[in-house]
Amino acid sequence: MRFKYSIFIASILIHGSAYAKNDQVQRGAEPDWVVPSELMAVPADVSGLVFVRRSDFLVHLDEQGQQYYSGYRMKITHPNALQIGNLSISWNPASGAPTVHAIKVHRDGEVIDIFPSASFEILRQEGQLEAAILDGTLTAVSRVPDLRVGDELEFAYTIRVNDPTLGNTDAGVLLLEPNVPQGRFRLGLNWIEGQKPIIKMTDDMAAVAIKGERTIEFHLDNPSHLIPPKDAPPRYNWQRIVEYSDFSDWTTISRKFAELYSNAASISDTSSLKQEVKRIAATHDNEFDRASAALKLVQQDVRYIYIGLDGGNLTPATSEETWQRRYGDCKGKTVLLLGLLAELGIEAEAVMANNSGGDDGLDQRLPSPEMFDHVLVRARIGGKLYYLDGTLPPVAPPVSEPVLPYRWILPLRAEGSSIERLEWHPAKQPDITTLFEIDARAGFNQPARKTRTVITRGIDGLAQQAQFSAVAPAQLLSAFRQQSIGDTWQTIDDVQWRYDQKAQASVLMVSGTGMVDWDDDGNGARSFALPGGGVSSPPKRIRAAQQDQYLPYYNEPEFSCYVTTVRLPTETRPSQWSFKPGYNTRIFGRTYYRAFDLRDGSIRMIRGSRTEQREIDALLAKRDNDRISSFDNSMAWIFYDPSDGSNTTGSGKKVPATYEMDWARNSDACLSRPDAAAGS
Repeated sequence: MRFKYSIFIASILIHGSAYAKNDQVQRGAEPDWVVPSELMAVPADVSGLVFVRRSDFLVHLDEQGQQYYSGYRMKITHPNALQIGNLSISWNPASGAPTVHAIKVHRDGEVIDIFPSASFEILRQEGQLEAAILDGTLTAVSRVPDLRVGDELEFAYTIRVNDPTLGNTDAGVLLLEPNVPQGRFRLGLNWIEGQKPIIKMTDDMAAVAIKGERTIEFHLDNPSHLIPPKDAPPRYNWQRIVEYSDFSDWTTISRKFAELYSNAASISDTSSLKQEVKRIAATHDNEFDRASAALKLVQQDVRYIYIGLDGGNLTPATSEETWQRRYGDCKGKTVLLLGLLAELGIEAEAVMANNSGGDDGLDQRLPSPEMFDHVLVRARIGGKLYYLDGTLPPVAPPVSEPVLPYRWILPLRAEGSSIERLEWHPAKQPDITTLFEIDARAGFNQPARKTRTVITRGIDGLAQQAQFSAVAPAQLLSAFRQQSIGDTWQTIDDVQWRYDQKAQASVLMVSGTGMVDWDDDGNGARSFALPGGGVSSPPKRIRAAQQDQYLPYYNEPEFSCYVTTVRLPTETRPSQWSFKPGYNTRIFGRTYYRAFDLRDGSIRMIRGSRTEQREIDALLAKRDNDRISSFDNSMAWIFYDPSDGSNTTGSGKKVPATYEMDWARNSDACLSRPDAAAGS
């Protein structure tokens, strides 16, 4: 295993932008607001990769913004830790150049000062261009020579951090990672007169807080490894964290950014965008179609590139800039779309959101723009609210619910707005529907015609659209033949893909031939486990004794549906066939449903699984733990018995076959139904 310990034991959420004058590492003494910690003695029985004799991470707030200091001294106790001698500092030059204070190696009482001769190679980190990210970040790297096991490496530097959009209005998060080596750690926040922020900390940090007149520090010797409460909602993972912010409420942030977006969205009378507005208005006669056309223009004709240069982290480019250069990030695309909608007379606003899923518990956080990583448009069209995201592929229309399941958003309004909760409800359509058709009419011993169709919705479906729309059909067929022919497929004759824009679904169909893996049950009897018909029993919801037993349990929102149809060998009779029973049960806030049907020469099976509750309380979890033993986790077996003419010919439940309907546009059959074999 490679050694992956980061020198950034303590970290802060920061952003910045690039200025060429600050693209070199400076050298200098430690700031006067820094007093390094006392060294911790190395224990005789030290173990692990390193022992941290001290690690200081301090943040200083002044009238120019923030500075942060990182200084440490670590004893190397294992060969795999020698790579910590590869020093690196990353920064955005818009805030200033980093200043290195010390690079030393302590060996057997001798101090080897690397600092005077150390050289830093400056890397311009545009290595994420393949992900359309241009952020201007610089990285300085230096390598400590002749580092050995038993050495103690000392390294210290300071970086100034401020976002041009916020100026000296500060916000950030200090944290200590859950799993750190043995040793001494200190986090600190200090400020000059008049710059004291609002501070909020988790209980574990409040217990060790040391407050001064203009400081607050946290000293932790050999901090324990943190294990988040098992299966708890994400907000309970918020541990060993200190927030600070100059924003007293979300409304202040909303007003500040609303002004930025309003000014940037304005379209001048001489702009060529005016012609685009006229074209859209002339070719579409209602608000929804006009908004859709404006959205498609932004999605299709302006490519996505994240821009974090010259204050671009939080400040949007103007609509004219984005249109002229034909690329932009979420801010630029949102501004452009706001400008077009305004010209079309459609009421719209920008809303900030969190694409990473880190917004659970946002109402418990201090107000900070850093809590969001995305912005999109919300418009009122025909009296209804719709979300329009210019960063999605051009097949994504205005939708009544965002594609990603945001918990909280911040509308940007001139009068200000607080954060707004978006209510969650179970999905109405499956995220993934898998159809498997097996045409075994030719007989038990003959290859069957097989068709497998996967219907994918939501963000994954849009990702497939972006991927497959650029691939020629012949390439797709060739790729599937190379990767998929094996146990299931003997031949692949056709691969078809389409994106059904009305259904908002990616539809991938593979067809070919393959043998059916019939089990020989003796005396001519056969059995077969239908693909997609089985499901594992859910795991128990239980936590270690030292964890809070009363916290809720979290269910990842998910809705899957499997539909399998077997066209039976023509030499058999319906009365010779039977199948496992169906079920319909809810356990741990999730519904599990399976039903069979036998008619028209085919056995049809449908199995669904849907999250009904995103969170369940501990009492329900305890009750359902006792129900796991009765959960039907059997595979979806079908049985043929040539000697028995009394087998079931159907269960009275109508299950549609894979070929009887357009499953992309009608997935109602995937929902749990009260007429299925029930259980609760």
